[in-house]
Amino acid sequence: MADNVKKIVLAYSGGLDTSVILPWLKERYPGCEVIAMAADLGQGADELDGIEAKALASGASKCIVMDLKREFAEDYCFKMLSAGAIYEHLYLMGTSIARPLIAKAQVEVARKEKADAVSHGATGKGNDQVRFELTYMALAPKLRIIAPWKDSSFELTSREAAIEYAKAHKVPIAQTKKKIYSRDRNLWHISHEGADLEDPANEPKDNLWVMSVPVSKAPARGEYVEVAFKRGRPVAVNGKAMAGDELVMALNEIGGRNAVGQTDLVENRLVGIKSRGAYETPGGTILYEAHRALECLTLDRETAHYKQLVALKYADMVYNGQWFCELREALDAFVASTQRNVTGTVRVKCLKGRATVAGVTSPKSLYSGKLASFTMGSEYTPSDATGFIKLFGLQMRGRGR
Repeated sequence: MADNVKKIVLAYSGGLDTSVILPWLKERYPGCEVIAMAADLGQGADELDGIEAKALASGASKCIVMDLKREFAEDYCFKMLSAGAIYEHLYLMGTSIARPLIAKAQVEVARKEKADAVSHGATGKGNDQVRFELTYMALAPKLRIIAPWKDSSFELTSREAAIEYAKAHKVPIAQTKKKIYSRDRNLWHISHEGADLEDPANEPKDNLWVMSVPVSKAPARGEYVEVAFKRGRPVAVNGKAMAGDELVMALNEIGGRNAVGQTDLVENRLVGIKSRGAYETPGGTILYEAHRALECLTLDRETAHYKQLVALKYADMVYNGQWFCELREALDAFVASTQRNVTGTVRVKCLKGRATVAGVTSPKSLYSGKLASFTMGSEYTPSDATGFIKLFGLQMRGRGR
């Protein structure tokens, strides 16, 4: 079987897992060409600088770096934002939403390079293996999928073993046995897993946070930021129009210096395992709070309540890697319809780890000051409520008898 594989496109991040998988693929499939495909999703120069040289030194025939930042923000993160999708109350799914885009780009490279296989570094215990492979199946079902962590000959069954393998093969890595957190960073967030976090009894340490300062070191005075939306999509920060990726980066700076968006969560993985992770999503947290406030002003009650049900399903689909399926596309059509009037500006106060709405305006507002006022006026006849309440409570009266 190994002899049938002539060219593999590996989703390559330069992190520990893919750094050791690249030379492992060369050993496992002798004579096979391995192309490293790295996605620039806004993870920063620290991760991308020198990634091509590193991939080539590790055995790749070439390294293709694709700039996907704007597509990631506008076609993935903002769709998720408009849907209001949050997994298990807290997780804004920065890793989940990125995987289908990376896999899509990987498939595009595989087609262009006439490769016969794609590979990823996701472990056999995690969610990412599902997200990558479902995308491969949806977009290129004929491509062979090589998942080393599920290969019986793959002996690197721990991060410590991977570090030793890297040393033996002279593969440069940033991780050490003392600094062994598994991190995934992009424009939207950074996740932290492993080491002391594997015990839910341990509080995340102050030096864990990367995109934001610890709450204890955040300024004592709040910082205000205004976010403008058009049809449910964020378009400007503090009056300045920006492209999606630039907008998220600007909010990351503001939220980060105020410790906004830090989450500590024990979540239920799709594969049935509970896992503990710490997440930083500073800009995304500001956007979710702002978007929610604007919807409160512009959506009618029935649409708003039904959209909450859709948001739960949408979150499950993103988390489970079901991005390229008909139901997600259908849900997007529903969400887009609900966002027609979600236009306006929201003022958010960032203070000591919290992002709270400090004011919202919209030309499409359904809010009526006269109706909401305690002062009775011609817009509302109180006696009308008598018959409404009698009918609404008819069954309860009958049961009470």
